[in-house]
Amino acid sequence: MINVTLVPHNVKYAECMSALSSETSVKEALGLTNEQTSIEGTKDFITFILEEEKQEKQFSRVILNEENKLIGVITLKDIDHNYKTCHIGTWIGQSYWGKGYNELAKRYILHTAFMKLQMEYVFAGAKIKNIRSQKSQERLPYVTIGVEEEFPNELEKLEEQVGEPCILNVIKKSSFMEWYSTTSS
Repeated sequence: MINVTLVPHNVKYAECMSALSSETSVKEALGLTNEQTSIEGTKDFITFILEEEKQEKQFSRVILNEENKLIGVITLKDIDHNYKTCHIGTWIGQSYWGKGYNELAKRYILHTAFMKLQMEYVFAGAKIKNIRSQKSQERLPYVTIGVEEEFPNELEKLEEQVGEPCILNVIKKSSFMEWYSTTSS
């Protein structure tokens, strides 16, 4: 049975995180450079995340599997406490794809987003060419697909960050909590 634990970032994870994010399929999906996925680049990322968390702009966690091995990262970013919105981003090392880890990690961090951080909307986007990510989001029973017209500013923000056309979906607190209450009993 699969399980995940979400733990705070720490430089002790840099080497493993670098190795996983350097995998061609992961690096290309994320649009990262060799410099960004290097051990030094990964340490810089960890330092950046820790600073962003102090300012409550991001909430990011390392994903450990049931064997306590680092398998990826999940992040709530662009946290806007006034509008109670944020964006979610996840990446999983390729050897862990298709096993259910991503969905389980999302379940845990979305619970945090809605219950601890008091968000109302969590946006999930994907590059148009990232079909794998789009399909992963479509399988989530609590996601509303194709909200680009309803939230044009969020789509624009996402496309500006990644520099490519994207799709935009949203997880609404009410939808997630209703789903969560039926699956957690």
